Amino acid sequence: MLVRLRRDLANAGLPALQLGLAGFAFVHGRAPGTLAALTLLLATGLYGWLRSVRHARLILDTPTARIASAAQGYAELRGRGRPLDGTPLLSPINHLPVLWYRVVTRERQSDGKWRHVRTVESDASFLLDDGSGVCAVDPDGAEMLVRRRDVFKAGDLQHTQWSLIDRDPIYVLGEFATLGSISPALDTSRQVAELLAEWKRDRAGLLARFDLDGNGEIDLKEWELARAQAHREVTRQQRELLAAAEAHVVRKPSSGQLYLISDLDTARIARRYRLWAAFHLAVFFGTAAAIALLGHFGTF
Repeated sequence: MLVRLRRDLANAGLPALQLGLAGFAFVHGRAPGTLAALTLLLATGLYGWLRSVRHARLILDTPTARIASAAQGYAELRGRGRPLDGTPLLSPINHLPVLWYRVVTRERQSDGKWRHVRTVESDASFLLDDGSGVCAVDPDGAEMLVRRRDVFKAGDLQHTQWSLIDRDPIYVLGEFATLGSISPALDTSRQVAELLAEWKRDRAGLLARFDLDGNGEIDLKEWELARAQAHREVTRQQRELLAAAEAHVVRKPSSGQLYLISDLDTARIARRYRLWAAFHLAVFFGTAAAIALLGHFGTF
């Protein structure tokens, strides 16, 4: 079961860079740039190891929060994926409803080799439901670690699609925010005074509502009635504000921390990062040994 890790440039790009540096050092031998290439290879191995270990520990050490009680900021959430209300997101390949997709299209050439044609990826948000509440998940900028992979062939074209669908178990590590979570102002006296001042500016409307004797003036008793009505309206508005549902969202952290969305459990995700850590550590020690060996024989 193949898994695609998207936008993880360090894990996807570092091995290619390391392979190129190692190839340069092997081919050029005593060339002036060999030591620089090996030094850079050493640095990429150390960086890759530190990064992968940090991400693995972050995934294992961050406690899973509940949407209804999650603190604002960096959080780990787990639940079931659900589509947003309205027009469903459809796969561009089979036109079935999905929560997220990434489609890579390749074309077979006359020599039998495959050429990359295009990659399309959805950026629409979807919902995460953990039983305590629901939040929107914005996939923009996330590393997508997704195991559902389907291959579709049409003539010389091959479409490979990774996707999340309705009710998939989903793990999210990112910045949790509650929009509109700031407590509304509940200064009743001030709000009543402001509402009365607004009514006074519309004298005709004020007289129509509270001039009970029809003399064109608001006496003390009628003004007290207006004040009582303003108090009732302010109290009703406050109740509506307090009862309004809060909108939760998970998005890419502005701090640059790992933003990860996956349909795997945390143990499997962390294990992948530990494997990357082991790879980069092997590159580091292998390069260090090569530099020591070449220095011993006076190659540099």
